[in-house]
Amino acid sequence: MFVCMTAAVELAGENEIKAIIGMEKWQEVALVAQIGSQYQLPILSLATAPATLPLAPQRWPSLVQMAGNYSHQITSIADIVKYYNWRKVIAVYEDDGYAGTSVMLDLLAQALQENGAEIEYHLAFPPVASMNDPTKIVLEELTKVFSMQSRMFIVLQSSLPLAVHLFREAQNSGLIGRDTAWKITDSISSLLDSVNSTVISSMEGVLGIKTHYSETSREFKFFYYQFWKEFRTAYPEEWNSQPGIHALQAFDVITAITIAIEHLGAETRSSTKLLETILLSKFDGLSSKISFQGGELQCNPVFRVINVVGKGYKVLDFWSAENHFFERLGVETGRRVVTWPGDTNEVPKGWTLPTNATPLRIGVPGKASFEKSVRVDKDNNSNRTEYSGYSIDVFLEVVRIIEENYALPYEFVAFYGTYDELVNCVYNKTFDAVVGDVTILANRSKHVDFTQPYAKSGLSMIVPYKSKESQKARLFTKPFNMQLWLATGGVLLYTTFSVWFMELNVNPNFGGTWKNQLSPSLRFIFSSVFFAHKERILSNYTHIVVVVWLFVMFILTQSDTANLTSMLTVPLLKPKIEDIGWLKANDKQVGCDGESFVKVYWTDVLGFEAKNNRNVSSQYYYPDLLNNGTIAAAFLELPFEKVFLDEYCRTFIHTNFTLRFGGLCFVFPKGSPLVADVSKATLKLSENGVLQQLEGKWFSPPLDCALSNTNTDVESLSIQVFWVLYLFSVATSLTCFLLFFIRLLKSYRAQESKIGNGGSLGEKLVKLWKYFDEGETRNDNEATPISDELDGLGPPHWDISSSSASEITEHPQGSLSFEVQTSPTPHA
Repeated sequence: MFVCMTAAVELAGENEIKAIIGMEKWQEVALVAQIGSQYQLPILSLATAPATLPLAPQRWPSLVQMAGNYSHQITSIADIVKYYNWRKVIAVYEDDGYAGTSVMLDLLAQALQENGAEIEYHLAFPPVASMNDPTKIVLEELTKVFSMQSRMFIVLQSSLPLAVHLFREAQNSGLIGRDTAWKITDSISSLLDSVNSTVISSMEGVLGIKTHYSETSREFKFFYYQFWKEFRTAYPEEWNSQPGIHALQAFDVITAITIAIEHLGAETRSSTKLLETILLSKFDGLSSKISFQGGELQCNPVFRVINVVGKGYKVLDFWSAENHFFERLGVETGRRVVTWPGDTNEVPKGWTLPTNATPLRIGVPGKASFEKSVRVDKDNNSNRTEYSGYSIDVFLEVVRIIEENYALPYEFVAFYGTYDELVNCVYNKTFDAVVGDVTILANRSKHVDFTQPYAKSGLSMIVPYKSKESQKARLFTKPFNMQLWLATGGVLLYTTFSVWFMELNVNPNFGGTWKNQLSPSLRFIFSSVFFAHKERILSNYTHIVVVVWLFVMFILTQSDTANLTSMLTVPLLKPKIEDIGWLKANDKQVGCDGESFVKVYWTDVLGFEAKNNRNVSSQYYYPDLLNNGTIAAAFLELPFEKVFLDEYCRTFIHTNFTLRFGGLCFVFPKGSPLVADVSKATLKLSENGVLQQLEGKWFSPPLDCALSNTNTDVESLSIQVFWVLYLFSVATSLTCFLLFFIRLLKSYRAQESKIGNGGSLGEKLVKLWKYFDEGETRNDNEATPISDELDGLGPPHWDISSSSASEITEHPQGSLSFEVQTSPTPHA
């Protein structure tokens, strides 16, 4: 550093020096820029700034930054971490003792936090030049990592000599292998083209970002040819002559100065004019588009996402600040298959249990309200504690799946306190996790992470039930709802009218006075419900209507019988209290588990007074408290409501009041990598039916309660069930009615054409009615029986004669014969 400062002072003091170019480290840039400001000499830096420095123009007015800053690189690294869902990382860097490193670490921590990750450990190394034995020091620092969980390394800043030692020792110690991931920034990846194969092989599987530049432009091809020719002449032993980003940036610096000198002409002697002209430069350089604002290169860099493989690297994707990843990383096609450390294509977890780790301390509720969930039994003689219950069994199955991949040592520790206090013990690192019937709540999720729920959770109200036996008196009306009863009555009346209309003048059973006409019609239709009708019908149209009606009645009677039978065979139970509004209005006491969140939820959310909340510490206390009226209702979490009703199914019942929450789950610290594996194992248990088997083991009801706990409510049938059937019946009756009426009109008009059709409209309607009602119309002593006009309406034949009495005789063939005597009546 002293050498750099001395050289800068010497150069600035020479009159012929118009600008200083170079500096690969930011601390060197800061010193030289200060000297340049004193001498008003342009300083063109090739070092990457740690971040955007808003006060740089005031502090170093002569500084021109040609390499941008680290902010975009850090953002791209954080995006890669987010893409692979890594939660904790280890930041590796060469600490130069200047503030630039701390600025970069702050940017990295912020970017990771925005993506749900964090820095678990800072692995800092002193500058290589200050190390007496770099290999030993690097190995000692790497050994400290074995006590950490994270195996996701981000090499934020490093010189090439340190990187060589770092990756060699990391490979030898097993830190570059399965379940590990390494990321490098442009400070190392830009030099990969100039290192030998031994260094590359130690970095197998590393991901990195590398500044992208166009290799297809005419200017680049011309520069590449010139560079290759000069490089091969100067270094014939080097096999790689590819120009790197530093060479391109240096060429762009020379180009900017050349353009400025050509523009100034005779004014080149003024360093101030030269600086101003350089800052106004705008051209397409080889490294990027060149333009400046506030002394800093203004461009949105594009980075290549590279994967070190074999003796080189391959490009997986591209990243920019506007679009982030251009495509999807790690797609299993072509060149974009990622090769990870350990020569595998499987995405590493990025973490592992520390080799010297003590077993996980897992907190367990020491006194749960329902023992089928968690039960803690302590043997004072042997000083051993046994843990059992549904939640414990689920966790043991989860561990069994996880240990197929890696060991997970743990130990249970009973905790006697509230559930919120137990969750806080994970936040303050008293426990590494919590296993038990813990409900996911929003306020808890601020401090801890929850796994995938292994059971549903909610809040249900349990009350004693009362019988509804008094409602059996009108139970016969319940199979159908009111709409269906009204629809049935409407269709019945319409069918009655249709039968009466079509049978009136062809069937003597439907003749006579209005009373005599309607009575048989109604009696016929009603009796058809029970298939007990005796009246014969004669019209073919009526036959069709009645057949459809009988079909409808058959379906209705069977449905009514089945539904009524179901209603008579189920218990008629009803909750004594159906809503919480009644509890509020009558100032009733309720019971709940005071150790869970229910007590606070009851007062803070549902708005009940704390004095009406009774703490019930065990499931065995609820029955007596409910039966003697001490509490009017009990509020239980799911699935414990099911456990309670399984045991007291004949005494208590749940109401319709139910609240749903996030579910029962396990608790881990924020950012714990175990959350993903435990959640994945829980889903696997759900998919293969193990969770259902465990629920059956712990929560299956007794046989006598299995039926009573099922939903026994039988709903009344509605019009939606039979509307098609009713529509068919009405449509059939209407069709037959219209056909009959059309034929009647034709017969009437035929008669009118014989006797004349004079008269007003009213007279014509009266004649039509008489024709229909009496069976004939009279005109000039001529009569036309309706039966003759409507021939074919029924199989019977009507015989009309003048006798002293009217009688009906049945012929052997089954036909009917009427003999009607009428006294002579003079014609009007």
